[in-house]
This record gives sequence, structure tokens and C-alpha cells, in this order.
Amino acid sequence: MDTSDLVNQLKIDRDARRPRARLGLLAVVGAVLLALTAGIWYVLAQPGRPTVRVAVARAAAPAGAPASVLDASGYVTARRQATVSAKITGKVTEVLIEEGMRVEEGAVLARLDDTEARAQLVLARAQLAAARSALGEIRALLEQATRDHARQQQLYERDLVSAQSIDASRAQRDMLQARLVNAQEQVSVATESVSVAQVQLDNTVIRAPFAGIVVAKAAQPGEMISPISAGGGFTRTGIGTIVDMDSLEIQVDVNEAYINRVVANQPVEAMLNAYPDWKIPGSVIAIIPTADRSKATVKVRIAIKSKDRRLVPDMGVRVAFLGKDQPPAAGAPTAATATVVPAEAVRTESGKGGSQGGKGGSQGGTPGAGGGKGVVFVFTGDRVQRRAVTLGPETGGQRQILDGLRAGERVVLSPPPSLDDGDAVKVAERG
Repeated sequence: MDTSDLVNQLKIDRDARRPRARLGLLAVVGAVLLALTAGIWYVLAQPGRPTVRVAVARAAAPAGAPASVLDASGYVTARRQATVSAKITGKVTEVLIEEGMRVEEGAVLARLDDTEARAQLVLARAQLAAARSALGEIRALLEQATRDHARQQQLYERDLVSAQSIDASRAQRDMLQARLVNAQEQVSVATESVSVAQVQLDNTVIRAPFAGIVVAKAAQPGEMISPISAGGGFTRTGIGTIVDMDSLEIQVDVNEAYINRVVANQPVEAMLNAYPDWKIPGSVIAIIPTADRSKATVKVRIAIKSKDRRLVPDMGVRVAFLGKDQPPAAGAPTAATATVVPAEAVRTESGKGGSQGGKGGSQGGTPGAGGGKGVVFVFTGDRVQRRAVTLGPETGGQRQILDGLRAGERVVLSPPPSLDDGDAVKVAERG
């Protein structure tokens, strides 16, 4: 074997190693893709957490307290509310109110352009001054004419002047007396003109008709305002809206089939939708003696006995009309043990002490009956706990829980049929 053959045997064949490197790279990429696919499949295969609504269980009314004979819903309304406008048409030059501001009766809310009104007032005052000056002149002439007539009368009695002279002096005096009366009337007219001009100037200043809170600001400087609509959308009809918070009351629509349960001065207990744990005492003011034919309801006015800054007009409210005091029933639960939750949070179970297995149990049972068994789902952390409870009576969409639940615990409303003990859930945010 010659030297050239030995050298050729020592050469490295690079083309033979390239297929093996490609195979290794493809194997690594395939393993990564397989791992990613498995991870995505695992994530997608996991069940999502259902979104649920929750409510807080509250303590039931003490035994012997007045029971609710009727529940109704309505709104907080203001008996004294006004959209303040101007008496005249003019351009707004200044607005001194903002929403939420408290104003006193007579406070200045806005001002209109008063250039023309001030000019009219200046003119009226000048006319009054001229009328008074003329009155003074006539009064002085009358005094002189009266003295002249007295002298002529004395001379006539002595036969020193003719009858014609005494008649002329008398006529001059009577004429000046008539002019004095006319001048006095002119002064009165000029005085009234000044008063009218002053009123027109005062009308350019818009004041609060009563004390209250500004709930709406409707105009800005530079806009035209008028007490009546001018059309076209370029003229405002009000500066702002003021509400007397001391005049707040509740108005509810009661089904005409149950209006016989409501009487004047009947005590009520109101709960705002925004503050469900706050019980507001009140009483029936009056039953409006007319019915709404389309809704088959009768409007009832309710006085609010506890004033609070949280009360705002047009807030939604639920009202419980209370009956007379009732003695506690034998074995009735105390306020320390009994709680109240919305009826939709309870899964009733047929039969006394019925089965509690499965996915929520049976949906049977009488909603208004007490003493049965039921199930609620208590929300703790991010999971729910399935809990058996003893049910009390249902009134106005609220179910009493005699045992198995404490006040302050949160329960799931309308739990899905698939919800089970220990499931993770998400709480829906209040809209």
C-alpha cells in the first residue's frame, strides 16, 4: 500500500455524519412539540370554575317581633324637587352650582346678562327724578298763586280791584292745584316704573327656591336660557335640579289583590337594594285612592323615620309591611340561631331527613312550609361547602334557616345542578 492510500484512509467523511446530526435535531424538536401538546391538552381538559352569585345570611327577626304580612318593591322619591329656571329669556353669564352641592333657600345659583335691565333701571330712576323736580316746581307756583289770590281777595273787599282780577287769581290757583295732582300721579307712575325695572334686574339673578342638594347642572356660561322651550335645542329651560333631602319618602306599587293588608300608619321595614343589611323603619303615609289598570297595582306612600345620607332619590327598595306583635311559638328559634337567606339559595329535599347524596338532592318540597330539610352551598375562600340545613317558613322570597347556618356566612344563589361539595367557583361581580 502506497503513501497516498494511507492518507486517504485518514480523511474524515463529513457527509456521512450530517444525516445522523439531522436525525438527532428532529428527535429533540419532536419531543418538545409532544410535551407542548400534552400540556395544552391537560389544561383544556381541566373543567372551568363556574361563576356564581352569593348572598349574606342575616339573623332572623327576634321571636315575638312583628311579622311581615306583605312584601313589595318600590323606589325612594322626593316630594320636594324642582328644576330651577329663569323668569326671563337671557344669556347665562355665570353658574355657581355643581352636582352634589348643598344650597340654602335664596342662594344665588346663576346670573344672566343684565346690561339691558340695568339700563332700563337707570332710565326709570331718571324719569322719577324728573317727575319729582316738576312736582316741586308746581308746588312752589301753587304757593305763590295762593298768596296772590289772598291779596287780591283783600283788595277786592276794599273795592280797590275789579271782580275780574279776583276771578283771574282764583283760576290761576285752581289750575296749579290740578297740575300738582297730576304731577303727584306722574311721580307715582315713575316710582312704579323704577320698581318694575328693579324686578327685571332681579330676574337676571336665579336663586334657590328652597334648601336642598343640587343633583343636576343643566346650563353653562354663554348658553341661552328661557322659561319656555324655544325649540331647536339651542335654548336651555333650566339651570339645575334641586332636591330637598328632608322630603324623601318611599313609594311602592302593591298588587291590588293584597292592598287590603295595608292600612294608614302601619309600621314597615325597608331595605335598600344597595344596602341589604340596613333596615330602615317607616310607616304608611297614605294609600293613593286610584289603581293602575295596566299593572293592577295601587301606589302606597311610606314615610322614612330614619334620615341618612345614604338615602338617594330613585334608589330601589324592598318594603316589608309589618303586622301586629305575635307571641313566640313553642320551640321557635331565637335570633342567635335562626337566619334568613334568599329562597333561591336553598335546595329543598322531599321527606323529613331525606337523602343528601348526589348532586344536590331532590328539588321537591313545599316552599312555604317549615321544618323540612334542605341544602345550601356555603362559599368559603374560593370553594363551596355543601351543608344540610333545617328549613323554616318562606315569606316574600326569603327563607328562614332554623339550624345549620350562621348569620354572616355567604351562600350561593341558584346553585347549578352540577355543583358539589368542595368545588372551586368564581363569584360574579355586582353590576
